[in-house]
Amino acid sequence: MAEARALRYYLVREDLLPEAMVKTALAKHLLARGAVATIFDAVRAVGLSRSAYYKYKDGVYWYDALQGARMYVLSMNLDHRTGVLSRVLTALAELGANILTIHQTIPLQEVAHVTVSLELGNGEERPIDADAPNGGLSREEPESVLLKRLSGIDGVSKVEIIGRGSPSGALHESR
Repeated sequence: MAEARALRYYLVREDLLPEAMVKTALAKHLLARGAVATIFDAVRAVGLSRSAYYKYKDGVYWYDALQGARMYVLSMNLDHRTGVLSRVLTALAELGANILTIHQTIPLQEVAHVTVSLELGNGEERPIDADAPNGGLSREEPESVLLKRLSGIDGVSKVEIIGRGSPSGALHESR
C-alpha cells in the first residue's frame, strides 16, 4: 500500500491563480455569509460552473480565514451590579473583539460567573490601551492588553483566558 503523502499548502497571490479557483473562493464566501442560499445560486452569482466549484471547494480557502485572527475563551467573575457586564462588552468592542458566545450563571453570593468566547482581529488593528502614551495604541500583545483592560473594570473580580486558538484550528485549553 502506498504511503499517504502529506498535504502541502502554498500562499499564492490572487492574480496568479486560475480564475476558477478565485471564483470558487468567492462562491464559498457568499455561502458562508448567507448572501445566497444554495451552491447553485453562489456559482451563478460569480459566473462559475458547478463542476469547477466541486473540483476546488475543499482545497481553496481565504488566507485571512486561515491566519491572523485569534479566538479566546475568557472566564470572569463579575459583581452582581447593574452595568458590569455592559462595561465588559463595551471594553471588548473597543479592543476590536467579535463576540462569539456569552454564558452567564445566576449570581451566587453576589457574583456571577461569565464565560465569553471571542475573536480578536487579525493583527492589522492594534489593540487600544487607554493608558498607553502613544494615542492609545498598544505595543503589548493582544492577550496582555485584553486581560489588563478587563481586570481594570470596576466590578470584575477575576479574568483569565481558559482557551485560545484560531478560526482554522481547534481551540486549545489554556489551563
